[in-house]
Amino acid sequence: MKILSIIGARPQFIKCAPLSRAIRKEHEEILVHTGQHYDAEMSDVFFNDLSIPEPEYNLSIGSGLHGEQTGKMLIEIEKVILKEKPDMVLVYGDTNSTLAGALAASKLHIKVAHVEAGLRSFDRRMPEEINRVMTDHISNLLFCPTETAVINLKNEGVTDGVCNVGDVMKDALEYNRPIAEKKSTILENLGLSPKEFMVATVHRPSNTDSVENLSSIVKAFIDVDETIVFPVHPRTEKYLKEYGLWDELCQHVKVISPVGYLDMLKLMNNSKKILTDSGGVQKEAYMLGVPCVTMRENTEWVETVEDGWNILVGADYGKIVDAIEGFEGIGKVRNVFGKGASSDKILHEIHSVC
Repeated sequence: MKILSIIGARPQFIKCAPLSRAIRKEHEEILVHTGQHYDAEMSDVFFNDLSIPEPEYNLSIGSGLHGEQTGKMLIEIEKVILKEKPDMVLVYGDTNSTLAGALAASKLHIKVAHVEAGLRSFDRRMPEEINRVMTDHISNLLFCPTETAVINLKNEGVTDGVCNVGDVMKDALEYNRPIAEKKSTILENLGLSPKEFMVATVHRPSNTDSVENLSSIVKAFIDVDETIVFPVHPRTEKYLKEYGLWDELCQHVKVISPVGYLDMLKLMNNSKKILTDSGGVQKEAYMLGVPCVTMRENTEWVETVEDGWNILVGADYGKIVDAIEGFEGIGKVRNVFGKGASSDKILHEIHSVC
């Protein structure tokens, strides 16, 4: 079977790594990198860390407005599909690359499989939510990471081809955690001791594109008496400088360039708390048993909140400070995301329909 896999952003690289290994044992895989994340620190390092094969196609689309970026991807992916004639197109997550790949395949009557289907924040202001919903409703196989995701799809009338396979990020984390602990030297490089620092990520447009929200987050990071390590996304850095927040932030917070997957995994695994607006990082924090403070009003990963390991604080200064100083994970970390065998389950389901 020929499977064409579409990836383009950091979370997709992580999800792709274990599944690509499994696919290539039995099938031909054509890997297409849209170029949505194109900076070496946001792309190349992940391919190296995760031993992902060199993509057969790099579309080099780059950044742009949502419609422009998605449209360019749609045009170029269609060309690749027409040339390669795959049996199935595999898409991951909720980015513009995801939607473009699903649309291109669907219009050419090629089966679409969506990894990480059924997630909902129920906030249509988020471009990711639009991408998720549209992709799910044109996919033939919907690989859900949790039972909650299955229920979300059922509530929308989507039941055919739906399967709870667990989360491929759990596969990646279990495979790479011992590697990260052994190979990464980032703690030594930054002069950090385990469980004596917090790690932060901020990249969501609702925070970065708002001077009020980003200022509130930065002020909270500065005012708490904690060592915070902050790998800064290039887009976030641009806004921090534009809003005049960069210099003071760097004086009080350990601001570093983006890091690869192994270094980030080492940081998260050894941090005493994680501060983020990323969906994937919330989930990884839960899997690692590290309390998470989420600077959003909602989350797709409701299990992490229900189980007491994640708290939603938005961009509210007081709530962020209170959570940094007082929130602790409680309860048991369950196997809500599976046991690290999602890739095998996905392959089994693919075999059942092809």
